Amino acid sequence: MPRKARMYLPGVPCHIIQRGNNRDTCFYAEQDYQFYLECVHDASKRYGVKIHAYVLMTNHVHFLMTPEYKDSISLSMQSVGRRYVQYINKEYCRTGTLWEGRHKSSLVDADQYLLKCMNYIELNPVRANMVEHPSEYRWSSYRCNALAVKNPLISHHLLYEALGLNVEDRLHAYQSLFDYDLEQYDINLIKNSTMFSMPTGDNHFKDQIEQALNRKLGYARRGRPNTMDRTCK
Repeated sequence: MPRKARMYLPGVPCHIIQRGNNRDTCFYAEQDYQFYLECVHDASKRYGVKIHAYVLMTNHVHFLMTPEYKDSISLSMQSVGRRYVQYINKEYCRTGTLWEGRHKSSLVDADQYLLKCMNYIELNPVRANMVEHPSEYRWSSYRCNALAVKNPLISHHLLYEALGLNVEDRLHAYQSLFDYDLEQYDINLIKNSTMFSMPTGDNHFKDQIEQALNRKLGYARRGRPNTMDRTCK
């Protein structure tokens, strides 16, 4: 059966998830996280990807990124995957696969869901009961986006910049987005969209993506997702 075609469009943000094989651990020590981020930084600069948010969990990763070219994300993730697996196998004297197949991706309606996706990504450690507040977790973009901690990996999206007229106003506005968790409907939409590699947005956004790609996306229904659907963090 042929692989499902990727949906990437230059200038359109994309939510990326990659999980460890069988959901096994991908990061064993601090230097592993550091090397992975180094790989991501190098690949994003080489292939033209702007990263707006990320989190490295123990057994999976999330990114919100905008490609400059159609193949920017694919080339970046392939580069990161190869370098990091080689590093892990050498460092820990192991063999075999590390990742659970190809990464999953979802084009994001920036106007409606960019900030919600950033919230969803950076709150992952809180939902996993690893920390009480996202600022306590080192391996995410929250400290950069909310506290102005320098991070060479992050390129702020125009919608983030529009949160305030100056840095202080933007930081305050961004922090306020985390005062409450997302509505369950939005959480389910973001989860299901990435799980099935479908656009994160409403019907109008999906129609726009179909027109831009010149093909049908193949989803079976367009209603609000069932909150009882089986989902993954």
